[in-house]
Amino acid sequence: MPVSRRTLLGSLGAATATGLAGCIGGGGGSDAAARVGMVYATGGLGDGSFNDQAQTGIVRAEEDLSIAYDESQPESTSDFGTLQQQYAQSSDPDYDLVCCIGFLQADALTENASQYSDQQFMIVDSVVDASNVGSYVFAEHEGSFLVGLMAGRLTTTSFSAGAGSTAGDSTNVGFVGGVESDLIKKFEAGFTAGVKYASDDVDVQTAYVGGFNKPAAGQEAAISMYDSGADIVYHAAGNTGTGVFQAAQEAGRFAIGVDRDQSVTKSSYSDVILASMVKRVDNAVYSSVEDVVNDEFQGGSVTTLGLEQNGVEAVFGQDLGGDVPQEVKDEMSTARDDIIAGEISVPTDPNQVS
Repeated sequence: MPVSRRTLLGSLGAATATGLAGCIGGGGGSDAAARVGMVYATGGLGDGSFNDQAQTGIVRAEEDLSIAYDESQPESTSDFGTLQQQYAQSSDPDYDLVCCIGFLQADALTENASQYSDQQFMIVDSVVDASNVGSYVFAEHEGSFLVGLMAGRLTTTSFSAGAGSTAGDSTNVGFVGGVESDLIKKFEAGFTAGVKYASDDVDVQTAYVGGFNKPAAGQEAAISMYDSGADIVYHAAGNTGTGVFQAAQEAGRFAIGVDRDQSVTKSSYSDVILASMVKRVDNAVYSSVEDVVNDEFQGGSVTTLGLEQNGVEAVFGQDLGGDVPQEVKDEMSTARDDIIAGEISVPTDPNQVS
């Protein structure tokens, strides 16, 4: 039976309740198979994307493995180190694993992993070279290639579905990123490579807004792209992407979601979400917890999840997926097989896209 959840505030102290962290409810009692601390990325729960996908994994672990968990929502990147330390320092309860969600936690974790060498940590989207840290990274560029291929094909045809349409003579699509970084550039590189694979005549407009919780900035960036002729915009920007969806509806164009099937998690925009590049952060969280429960956790290991491992995938929107032409779907399926077979090499750096 899953363990009932409890509040975190009493166990980690008043600083958590009143200061940096915004810690919220978590897993239950002393009979738990293990206790896990979750430190989410900035942008918080309810983003319908990255953080929510991580939470899906820990909830599934609670249900399947009878673990207990507590979770924290940082307000800024400066909170990461403090939250990681609070979990590592706690002895009542004692945390068997601390999950650090997002690449921006890497610097703080590098320091804390050394300071708290007896604490087991995991991190998503970065590699921390420490014997007590399990690192989980994804081949975001592979999944992004597939949605880029779709965008490149659809933008050069006259296509209508839901509340959106393409002009048929468009020569560009768009990409909106959160924080400009090597990680988010993998999304951009894969998307751009997929677009170019579909058509050399289509260019990609790119904008980075400087954060993952800036919907207004995402909306502004996407509006500019739609006004400049783009009819499909892909985002890799957390809750900033909500603004991209808003802009798509206003412009009568299309958008592509990320991390989860955002036609489901952001269902009010499902009439413009063609597809989402799903990233199975939930599986990474679940797997790390399962390893702890089974006493098989391997600190110092790096696990890479791509198309072959079902770590990333292109998922068509629940409302619009049926309208995407079958020949486009077939080409995406073939490209997926070719990437896995090594016949298509997808770049990780936008500067490598030819």
